Amino acid sequence: MPWSVQRVLQRNGGESWTVTDPSYDVVAPVDRFLAHLDASPGTVRSYAFDLRDFFTFLERSQVQWRDVQLEDLGRFANWLQLAPDERGGQLRRLEVGAQHCSAATINRKLSAVGSFYRFHHQHGEVLEFPALTGRRGGGRSWKPLLAHLGGQGRPGKELKRRVPVRMPRILTPEQVSAVLDACDHLRDRLLFALLAGTGMRIGEALGLRHSDLDSAECLVKVRFRQNANNVRAKTGDRDIPIQPGLVRLFADYLFEEYGTLDCDYVFVNLWAEPVGRPMTYQAVLDLVARLRARTGFHFTPHQFRHTYATDLLRRNVPSEVVQKLLGHSSVATTIDTYSHIDVQHLRKALAAAGWIPQRPETSNESPFLERGTR
Repeated sequence: MPWSVQRVLQRNGGESWTVTDPSYDVVAPVDRFLAHLDASPGTVRSYAFDLRDFFTFLERSQVQWRDVQLEDLGRFANWLQLAPDERGGQLRRLEVGAQHCSAATINRKLSAVGSFYRFHHQHGEVLEFPALTGRRGGGRSWKPLLAHLGGQGRPGKELKRRVPVRMPRILTPEQVSAVLDACDHLRDRLLFALLAGTGMRIGEALGLRHSDLDSAECLVKVRFRQNANNVRAKTGDRDIPIQPGLVRLFADYLFEEYGTLDCDYVFVNLWAEPVGRPMTYQAVLDLVARLRARTGFHFTPHQFRHTYATDLLRRNVPSEVVQKLLGHSSVATTIDTYSHIDVQHLRKALAAAGWIPQRPETSNESPFLERGTR
């Protein structure tokens, strides 16, 4: 039997994940690491699958996890590029374009492994590789060997894969309207209107309580906390101004569908059991599948977030404001993610600043440009 990921139900009603070996025994070092993570169940699940792949590789390579060297991680990254049915034999050179895992996926799995080792190193585990490496001098302190894999410092050139720039997919105004019009219920229409009008992540929307919507101030408050449906805000607290139309839609939803239901959560089960319980990710996935069939095009809840951010940037909202609205930890993340603004928007922004003419055929050149250098 292969190494596998198992769902774990906790006493408080929550869920987590762990990894079992071919004998169905819990892999203790992985279980300890996953148990310490202060993250959503979805994030813990992703770590579990990444570490399952790593321990599968170690078993086939006959390497103990405490004995891992940096070159073993390089071999692991190469192994991930092989198709699953080819991973049991000798590693071979891949044909161009034949990679099973993308560069981004490989980097994510290496980061998970780095976090795993850093956790055990910090908790006194004796590991085979030198605990501290690097050169002294220049004011730089020594760093753990795998620090660059767990999010600290610059990624190591030996392991990190170059990830091609991918433009986030956005929806047109017509597509957003089509999704809203395809909703049978005010609850569903409010959910997608909220995503489109705030750029919230779907987990943040599903965790909303009634007190988080300030109708008088036209604000939605995103709060980092535990929720009964196992969703969680990814970053810290923030407040998002909203349009009055969203407030009116929220009021209509409460009056016409929510009624006297006694629940703190905004988005709850109203037509499926258990009625009154907060909606889950799976309920939203089922709803999205139905709406895709009705609209005739593919979309995801996260594309509403990309659409919101792109629209704001095209309206010349400063990137640091968009960062705050989205809850990005750094404005660099916002700039890097939404560097796809098209050339027409760039032309309009430069023309508004007086740097180029409104239309190419009119002349309004910068004085330092000489005719001979055009």
